[in-house]
Amino acid sequence: MVKKQKKARVRHGLQGITLCISTALVLILLGMVVFSVLSARNLSAYVKENLTVTMMLGEDITDTEARQLCGELRKQDYIGHITYISKEQALKEQTEAMGTDPSEFLGMNPFVASVELQLKAQYANTDSLRWIAKNLKSDKRVTDITYPQDLMDSVNRNLNKINLVLLVLAVLLTCVSFSLINNTVRLGMYARRFTIHTMKLVGASWGFIRRPFVRNAIGIGVLAAVIADAALAAGIYVLYSYEPGVMTVVTWQVMAVTGASVFLFGVLITLLCAYVSVNKFLRMKAGDLYKI
Repeated sequence: MVKKQKKARVRHGLQGITLCISTALVLILLGMVVFSVLSARNLSAYVKENLTVTMMLGEDITDTEARQLCGELRKQDYIGHITYISKEQALKEQTEAMGTDPSEFLGMNPFVASVELQLKAQYANTDSLRWIAKNLKSDKRVTDITYPQDLMDSVNRNLNKINLVLLVLAVLLTCVSFSLINNTVRLGMYARRFTIHTMKLVGASWGFIRRPFVRNAIGIGVLAAVIADAALAAGIYVLYSYEPGVMTVVTWQVMAVTGASVFLFGVLITLLCAYVSVNKFLRMKAGDLYKI
């Protein structure tokens, strides 16, 4: 009798370990999708905010007037960052780039002052840019507005496709995760179906019978989530070791939301699966337990 009890405990322990490992693997995949979706959103914002709109100023505008214009632009909601390039600075940069001073053989500075604008991410799209360019050109101090229209359209189009693919993948993986974890939990419940039936026979209520199974499932879900979060954190650390600049996109908010999502999914899915599985065996009659 004692040997049978030991074997049963060992078997249940192995089932718990199997469930924990399989749940952790599924949560790692789910966490990777959540991480990818959030990182793609940050990458989209980063790319958009670093696209430059160049505003060319008139030849007769003074340095004071140009700086005054920059001050007016900073008050606009769509402006993220402004860089003012004076005539002298433009000449210096071009001289360094070409290796010769154009003003020496032209007898004058051929460059005009300009202002480089980085827009906020929500305004870096085709429709908003058209309105912004029209609004800026209405100022007499501005002679021309240039921005990489083709690059902007390509970035927006490709990022929208990536976000759509990741969103669909997240939904599908959530369904697959629930199915895999549900099957694993159900196998564990199947092995203990006669124990559930015995507790029913001695008059235990459904809530009393269900409670230890649900509590055990939550414990496994928490442990699996911790393992999954640790694996994801290790992966991010390795990524950071190879490319430190990735932290521009992979922010602490992304890591926190990913970790919290994995933990929440781990607890909720195992809780729900255990609840449904126990209820299934509670509804069965004694004869049906031998047929499954």
